Amino acid sequence: MGKKKKAELDKQKERFINGALKNGIAKDVANFVFTKIEPFAQYGFNKSHAAAYALIAYQTAFLKTYYKEDFIAATMSTELTNSSKLREFVEELKKLKIEIVKPSINKCFSDFRAINGKIIYGLGAIKNVGFEAISNIINEREKKGIFKSFVDFINRVSSKDVNKLQLEGLVKAGVFDEFDQDRNKILNSIPKIIQKIKNINDDKDNHQSNLFGDQENDQTEFEFLPSTSWSQKELLSEEFKSIGFFLTNHPLNEFEDTFNELNISSYNQFYENEKSEGLVAGTIMSIQEKKSAKGTPYAIIKFSDKQAEFELFLFAEILVLNRDKLKESESFVLTLHKEKISGENVKKRVNIKKILNLDEAINKPYSKVTIQLKDDYNLNEIKDLLSNKGETEINFVIKDKNKQALFSLQENRKFDLNHLKALKAKKYVEKITV
Repeated sequence: MGKKKKAELDKQKERFINGALKNGIAKDVANFVFTKIEPFAQYGFNKSHAAAYALIAYQTAFLKTYYKEDFIAATMSTELTNSSKLREFVEELKKLKIEIVKPSINKCFSDFRAINGKIIYGLGAIKNVGFEAISNIINEREKKGIFKSFVDFINRVSSKDVNKLQLEGLVKAGVFDEFDQDRNKILNSIPKIIQKIKNINDDKDNHQSNLFGDQENDQTEFEFLPSTSWSQKELLSEEFKSIGFFLTNHPLNEFEDTFNELNISSYNQFYENEKSEGLVAGTIMSIQEKKSAKGTPYAIIKFSDKQAEFELFLFAEILVLNRDKLKESESFVLTLHKEKISGENVKKRVNIKKILNLDEAINKPYSKVTIQLKDDYNLNEIKDLLSNKGETEINFVIKDKNKQALFSLQENRKFDLNHLKALKAKKYVEKITV
């Protein structure tokens, strides 16, 4: 009845009436009954769905309003392997100002939980960890108490629940930060850690004990292999690979002062203002490369800044020039152009005119700089700061009572963001125009 096939409906009508006649029902009565059934083929199926969805929508709205933490935690637990969905939930939690407890081997569980108005992150959502394996580790913690140190963790876990990929995921997500915040140190020692766990498990299986076993179990240190600590950028990049999005921090947070200096705004600020062109910083969350009907390549890139996520198209020429450096978790400064599209609802179309790696944008020399000085300026300090030759044209404006004089250096000098900050810190510098 729900397929809206006229020929099939007529066939069923004939069958229905013949069946009714065999059961002693008059033909006109059977025809009348079928006319009541017939409209169901046009709308009845949709109507039943609409009623069911309306009920679910009501129940969902009720739960999200009065039990929002529990509702979101339960919903996130149904999406453990879908990092893009989890990212959406995390953004929603930020808007609702609900705290998320970051991944921790002693505070978290295998699924998401709501405790005391906070969302406890589900360790089963970490990539490559495996729900069953992390559940076994959590059960060990629940039975015998929290893990007191990294060595305690090594002594208590089963080798069946820990392999290279699982440990890498846990380390990159920061679950052992309470024991040691140098994640790279632990990561480099994973083969040694796995071997240690295997040896301990083998001894247990063979009922062997070490003469100094008790002392060994009481140790609070582990001899990690030499390593170099990650920078903040590296730490967040590895965390992104493990979780699928930025949870504990955002790569752009440390550059807030720099963005103010360079007139870089958030995407939302640019979209709402009246300027047709501007600079926006964003970190790549995902990239989809496709081809148009004519066969030319283009990419749909989802960016993230401190306020929100936004999606932009990158077309053929710019895509080809920048394809090698366009990677997830990398940050860029975008030169955007905005134009209004008239219609029933006025919309704004935003295009990328230029894309530059964030590090390149920050260290890029300025083409021209004008420095306005007060009358108490220190020429020797300025000379030391601008001693290196470079690509920037340097101009000075010096005020003296009601007059001002303009001077230009004969040779271009090196002048980047560091020089800008250093000069702005001087009390005798009134204004710098770049």
